[in-house]
Amino acid sequence: MPRARDLGVVIGTLPTGPTNSVLDVAGVGLGHATVHRDEPAPPDGRGTARTGVTTLLLAEDAYHRPLPAGGAVLNGAGECTGFLTAAEWGATETPVHLTSTMQLGRVYDTACEIELERHREVADDVVIPVVAECDDSFLNDCRRMQVTADDVRAAHAAALASRAGSGPPEEGAVGAGTGMSCFDFKGGIGTASRVTPEGHTVAVLLLTNFGVREECVVAGVPVGRRLGPAATGPRAPAGSCIGIVVTDAPVDGAACARLARRIGLGLARTGSVAHHGSGEIFLGVGTGMRLDRDGRPDRTDLVAGRALDPLFAATVEAAEESVLNSMFTAPTTVGRDGHTSESLHAPEVLALLEVR
Repeated sequence: MPRARDLGVVIGTLPTGPTNSVLDVAGVGLGHATVHRDEPAPPDGRGTARTGVTTLLLAEDAYHRPLPAGGAVLNGAGECTGFLTAAEWGATETPVHLTSTMQLGRVYDTACEIELERHREVADDVVIPVVAECDDSFLNDCRRMQVTADDVRAAHAAALASRAGSGPPEEGAVGAGTGMSCFDFKGGIGTASRVTPEGHTVAVLLLTNFGVREECVVAGVPVGRRLGPAATGPRAPAGSCIGIVVTDAPVDGAACARLARRIGLGLARTGSVAHHGSGEIFLGVGTGMRLDRDGRPDRTDLVAGRALDPLFAATVEAAEESVLNSMFTAPTTVGRDGHTSESLHAPEVLALLEVR
C-alpha cells in the first residue's frame, strides 16, 4: 500500500530523512508482531483477532545509559506505563511497546522479563517498561487475551533486527495497528521524519485510533465533509492516539516534553479535536545526549529555548504526515461481527485530492 508521498500528498516544507520514518534516527529500531485469526466466538474459540504488538527500540543500551524523555497529554482516557517516571526523572530506559488496551498488562509482564534477561542487574534496581495502548475492540474480539508473550518477544526481536535499515518499516494494519481505526477509516501504525536546517533529525511514530469521518482533513482538504456520511453500519468509537517523537538533537527532558506536546498540533491539522473518550498520550525522547544511572548528562551543549523552534516545526510536520501514512498504507479491514474499516486509499479520496 502506498504512503502519502507516493500518492503525491506532500506535507510541509522541511526535507525528510532517507526513509521518512523513525528509523532515520540512528540506533532506533521498529518491529511488529501481528495477530490475525478467525476462530469461533468464545467460549468455543478465541474469536476474531485483529491486534498485535509494536516495539520501538530507542537504543540497545538504554538501561545503562538512559535517554532524556518527557511526555504530554492532550486527553487522558488511556494508559501509558512508565509515563510518570519519565516525567519525574526526565528520562526513559526501556523500549516503547504499543498494543491493544486490554493486553497492556500481558505486554508489560513480558517487557519486564525481556529486560531482566538482557540486564541481570535489573533485579537489584527494578525497571518500569513503557507500554501504551489504544482500544481496537471495534475490529478485534477482546473477550480473549489475543496477545501472547511470544508476540511481544517477536516484536522486540524484529525491532532489534530493523536497525540495519533496508527502507521504511511496515505501516498501517500491522502490529499494534492491526485493529485500529482513524476517522472511521482504517488507521494503525504511521511514521515520518524531518531534517532541520541545523541537520538534526526528528521522527514521529503514531498509533492512530481517533476521530470521526466528517472531521478528516488531508493536506488541508476537508475529505470527510466532502465525502459525506459513510455507508450505514456500526462506527468505530472516536478515541485514541499514542505518539512518540524521537530526535538526535541534544535535548533534555524538559525539551522532550515540549516536543511531545507538538504532536497534538500535527493531529489537529488532520482534524483531531481530542474527543472525550480519546487518549492522546505523547512521549518525546532525545538520543543526542545520554544520562548515567544517576541522571548525570554526558554533554552540556544542549538545544534549548528559541533554538527548539525548528524541532517543533519538524515534529508538527512529521506528526501530520504520520497520521496520513497510517491510513493510506492500511487496507480495508473486516473484523469481528463483520465490522469494517475502509482504507483511505480509495478512488473517491484520491479524486478529491487531485493526486494519482
